Amino acid sequence: MRRFFLCLCFTSFVIGTSNAQFANNSNSKNPEKELFGKTVGSTKKVKTEEPRSVHKAKNKQEKNKKRQKKEYAQMVERSRKRTYDIQSPEVQARMSQNQKDTAIRSKEKKKNARANTKKAGKKYT
Repeated sequence: MRRFFLCLCFTSFVIGTSNAQFANNSNSKNPEKELFGKTVGSTKKVKTEEPRSVHKAKNKQEKNKKRQKKEYAQMVERSRKRTYDIQSPEVQARMSQNQKDTAIRSKEKKKNARANTKKAGKKYT
């Protein structure tokens, strides 16, 4: 009986230390992951690709928007140029001076807006 008890203690001691060594020597950063497996939130999301027709339609739509923006900008530029060209030389001079004055006013307005903020106020005062 004594030998059986001694053998049982010895066996449990050997098994316990081998489990402890196994846990200490594991290469994973999270030992709980090794014990319990994957966590609930770590499921991989499946990527789904769009059909080729959808991808082509989106590209076509994007190109169309880009072309429309470009055409609109060109139309506005032509309209401004035509409006300027049909004026008399005196009016053209006045229009160009007005553009310069407007640019100066907007620059001053932006400077004042920046100066009114807390950080920029120190810079301009």
